[in-house]
Amino acid sequence: MKANRETKRLFVGGLGEAISKTDLQNQFSRFGDVSDVEIITRKDEQGNAQKVFAYINISIAEADLKKCMSMLNKTKWKGGTLQIQLAKESFLHRMVIQRTSQRTLSSLLMVRVTQRTHLLKSKAVQEKS
Repeated sequence: MKANRETKRLFVGGLGEAISKTDLQNQFSRFGDVSDVEIITRKDEQGNAQKVFAYINISIAEADLKKCMSMLNKTKWKGGTLQIQLAKESFLHRMVIQRTSQRTLSSLLMVRVTQRTHLLKSKAVQEKS
């Protein structure tokens, strides 16, 4: 039986320039099911790689996440020193959640207003009778 797994988004900093998605997929798939790897390279004005980091989506149990962090964080690997942590929620993701909750709240309010209107109309009809 597999432990309860949750999809987590990891930030992996300190990567070497020559890192590939396959390298990261192989390294992290030992701990869980990797569904997506996004490598980002920040360059200076001359076009030289200044920072290389990645975001990894992984379905992982809490115990395996702790093992992954303790085994890989601050280790030297393929020309860099890994810095692993849970990724912060992106601004765009927060906006989607906020807009979805606002739409849900608006829908609930509309339902309540409609129900209240029907209730008042039915009371008015009963009073006329």
